[in-house]
Amino acid sequence: MSLFAFTARRLVSRACCGVRAASSKKLKFGLEMARPSSNMADFREVFAKAKHIAIITGAGVSAESGVPTFRGAGGFWRKWQAQELATPEAFARNPSRVWEFYHYRREVMLSKHPNPAHIAIAECERRLSKQGRSVVVITQNIDELHRKAGTKHLLEIHGSLFKTRCTNCGNVAANYKSPICPALAGKGAPDPETQDAAIPVEDLPQCEEDGCNGLLRPHVVWFGETLDPDILTEVEKELAICDLCLVVGTSSVVYPAAMFAPQVSARGVPVAEFNMEATPATNRFRFHFPGPCGTTLPPALARHETEIIS
Repeated sequence: MSLFAFTARRLVSRACCGVRAASSKKLKFGLEMARPSSNMADFREVFAKAKHIAIITGAGVSAESGVPTFRGAGGFWRKWQAQELATPEAFARNPSRVWEFYHYRREVMLSKHPNPAHIAIAECERRLSKQGRSVVVITQNIDELHRKAGTKHLLEIHGSLFKTRCTNCGNVAANYKSPICPALAGKGAPDPETQDAAIPVEDLPQCEEDGCNGLLRPHVVWFGETLDPDILTEVEKELAICDLCLVVGTSSVVYPAAMFAPQVSARGVPVAEFNMEATPATNRFRFHFPGPCGTTLPPALARHETEIIS
């Protein structure tokens, strides 16, 4: 069994959305590598030969579209940080407050658009598919901006803001209603002085499956919840066959995604990191391109002169 397969399967039983590394030592998979290169010409040569490209994306990609990250200083909704609201316990205690938070995030996303990084990835996937090459996007983001940009082969490991799951029957469904239910219309303001709407449970989003009417929750992976093992299996398969891996706009400190690229690199596959700054995993990669993803990624994924377009 491969190192990745073993680790991924072990983490299925204990991985939690948002579990952070205690230190960079936990990212020491395989041998230390030389300092990564920022030579775009060298990366382009590797890119031109790659047949199966895996692109791992995080919040940094969406931040360039103006999407709030709710991380770090100032990352509050009202007086709470995301990790105080995005938990099963918070939903059990106060489903109205949690739904206000997610209603706000859904409404914000309806006004946001893919940026040049999202578009470059989607365009690359379309172009390479005509050449018998493949691109898969493995994203930690729940905003669906990759989907909106046109990406087809997408693995959303943390779920989606625009899907719901019934707490009664378990049905998962896409939901793009605005507002998601009448009681949430005009609610969810992030100002710290805003009072909770205290919406009765029966007026919150309800399951529309015949005879169910159960309370819906966002179909996202909350802190303290395990990731979907079926999606992790798909991720494992894609990373096992990729011959080039890109890490785009992710801090490489949230498990299990933090282990994906270092383990790909450990088996000798080139990994290129596109990020505003270095991360705890940077020195395990062959390439590192600092700066906004929307600036660095489009020229990296543009058509190479050796590509044959039919």
